[in-house]
Amino acid sequence: MKLKLATLALGAVMAAAPALADLVIPSLSYRTGPYAPNGIPVADGFADYLTLLNERDGGIGGVPIRMIECETGYNTEKGVECYESTKGEGSLVYSPLSTGITYQLIPKASADGIPVHSMGYGRTSAANGKVFEWVFNHPATYWDGASIAIKHIMEQEGGDISGKKIALVYHNSAYGKEPIRTLEELAKKHGYELTLLPVDHPGQEQKSQWLQIRRERPDYVLMWGWGVMNQVAIQEAANIRFPMDHFIGVWWSGSENDTLPAGAGADGYKALALANPGTNYPLFDELKTYVYDKGLSAGAGDQHGYVLYNRGVYQAMLTTEAVRKAQEIHGVADITPAMMRDGLEALEITEERMAELGLPEFGPAFSLSCENHGGSGLAKIQQWDAGSKTWSVVTDWIASDRSIIDPLIAEDSQAYAAENGIEERCN
Repeated sequence: MKLKLATLALGAVMAAAPALADLVIPSLSYRTGPYAPNGIPVADGFADYLTLLNERDGGIGGVPIRMIECETGYNTEKGVECYESTKGEGSLVYSPLSTGITYQLIPKASADGIPVHSMGYGRTSAANGKVFEWVFNHPATYWDGASIAIKHIMEQEGGDISGKKIALVYHNSAYGKEPIRTLEELAKKHGYELTLLPVDHPGQEQKSQWLQIRRERPDYVLMWGWGVMNQVAIQEAANIRFPMDHFIGVWWSGSENDTLPAGAGADGYKALALANPGTNYPLFDELKTYVYDKGLSAGAGDQHGYVLYNRGVYQAMLTTEAVRKAQEIHGVADITPAMMRDGLEALEITEERMAELGLPEFGPAFSLSCENHGGSGLAKIQQWDAGSKTWSVVTDWIASDRSIIDPLIAEDSQAYAAENGIEERCN
């Protein structure tokens, strides 16, 4: 009944208020520097989806969207400057597209009352909404990703990986270090040997790491890389003839921009996937009609349907669905950042809703709550076919090991709460 009343109230507001402001959604992007090959398609997909809503629907709930793009260069200091220079515009939510920037924005945005959505990156323990009221990282976290990768390896090995050697090649930053504790705990549980191989920014020099891999011959290699680091790692793996189907990247290490430079050498490489690749969705027909054919696409148009372009579309879809939910909850169309937070916390993405949006079975169904800001914790495995130059999804959704992940989230978030004098909510 409350939902119906809110919907009716929203309709009344929209009818009675023709002169609304706009919905300000910043895009902290990086189109320059060593991480640009991966940053550009994400930013393009994000922008094109918002443009579609403006062109086709006049925005959301009758209110146009104003996207503010700010170049960070994947630099934490610049990212904070972008936040400070745009927050006064009425920005509803920030998606930093960088774990380092996210860590810096968590206390700032929380104090300012502006939500942060670090989709599949950032501080994993922010999934605990009881501590991190303003931060969301749905639909899955890095710790989920680490567990899912190990689960997939176990499936490949018949359920037993005791005595196996697994190496982690990781970006030597807050981002790359995120999965280490989880992989260490999973090693205790399953009995595998973990080797840690950091790669310094930006990741172009990896000879020593891959010489060590060739010498020690791990059974599997996991990668937490980004930008040029991914391309170099895949090429180095091919150079030493490492079996590519035993090389698995996180969802930020599995795009066409990572695999294409290695040519045939990348064949068989695997990566986690938050959503499906490709353009075989009704939404892309809408994008063509309202965005591409009108010359309104944010980029060159050569990566539509690529993994990271679709990631940007997915980010925009989740963001705008939270806007709709906030409008519905509060019965107003021109929402505030605080209302946006409520919309995020009440977000529910169902199979039916994804189909309505033209993205059937594109991503996992999930819902958020006061306690759960991390979503479903599901991901798939995709594999690269160098012949067709395409990714193919090779598994169904895989769930992470909650018996490992949940205690780690509780421990880390409670420590953060104690350090910062935060009282848990949701009681």
